[in-house]
Order: sequence, then structure tokens, then C-alpha cells
Amino acid sequence: MSEKLVRILNAATTCIARSGVRGMRVNDVAAEAGVSPGLLYYHFTDRAGLLAATLEHINKQVSKDDPSSPNSVDPSRHVRHLLLDEIKDDADVRRNSVAWNELRACTIFEQELAEPLSRTTTEWNREIAQALAAANEGTSEEEAAVTAEILTSLVEGISGRWLNGFITTEHARSLLTTAIDSLTAPRPASPQQTATQGLGK
Repeated sequence: MSEKLVRILNAATTCIARSGVRGMRVNDVAAEAGVSPGLLYYHFTDRAGLLAATLEHINKQVSKDDPSSPNSVDPSRHVRHLLLDEIKDDADVRRNSVAWNELRACTIFEQELAEPLSRTTTEWNREIAQALAAANEGTSEEEAAVTAEILTSLVEGISGRWLNGFITTEHARSLLTTAIDSLTAPRPASPQQTATQGLGK
């Protein structure tokens, strides 16, 4: 993606965070990005196309692991990284979170957002499910998918309370960490599995 397109999508995110989806105007986004409104229409066709592209852009904003970082060799830390990085004291993270929540809430009124929101949410769930499966050997794809959906739903709910100022960043991250630990803790072997393992000795 070109630097200019990134600037436009960041500008759209800022405008949504500032004025809400229904208050966002293409001309305002163009002014924020320092480009002509015609360029936005050239790349995104219309307002709906710009909103859909902004949704996908926000979904990809969680920082990826550096290959040399501990997260890249520790699957459990990678799961925490993907989820906890959605809530932290960082201006860009807050802006993206506000815009995401605005876009999600306005889907009721902006039906053209339903499909791109569903698609980006599915991609997010899939990414978390893959990370969970890598972190917990023996976890089935179905179990990982269910756990991922629960955790991403919790992130959205906790994020809303955090952005509204009802809870602090520290408390929000603590709640999410507790949920991750609870849902990803290794399960004790069943009596049947224990008996089978004993016979194999």
C-alpha cells in the first residue's frame, strides 16, 4: 500500500474517531490527509468504499512481531501480544479503537458496512485461533476457533469500557489477561486418558 493511501486511511480513522461514522465527510478526510476529494473517489469510489477500506486498515494495525523478539519464538506470548495490544496507553491504539467501535456500532444504520465488518471480524478470529492452536498443542481447530471468538468478543467489550473511562488501562489489561489465562490453561487429563497412558507404560 502506498504512503498516500496509508495517509488517507489514517485520516479517515481520525475523522471517524473525532466525529463518528455518521459525522464523517469525504471532504474532511481529504483535508485531514492533505489531498483532493477527487483522489479519494478515484481510489475508493464512494463513501461506503472508503469506510470499508478503513475497517480493513484498522484491523491490520496491531503491530506484528519482530522476528527477533521473544514473541516470535513463544506462541503463548504471541497470543497475549495480539490481544493485549488492542488496549494500551498509545494515541494510535486509542484512535483505532474508538474508530473500530464507532464502525461496529453504526453497522445497524450503515448496512453497507455489515459485510466488510463481518469479513474483518472473521479474519481477526482466524488469526487468534491460529495463534491459540500454535500455543496449545493438541487443541483442535474447533476448540481454538471457539476460544478465539470468546476472547475477541471480550476485547471488544472491555475496550468499550476502557475507552469510556469506566476502567483504567491497567485494569482492562488485567481483566483480559485473566480471561486469556483461564481460557488457555492446559486441561487436566481425563480419567480415561490417564488410564490409557498408564497402560502404555
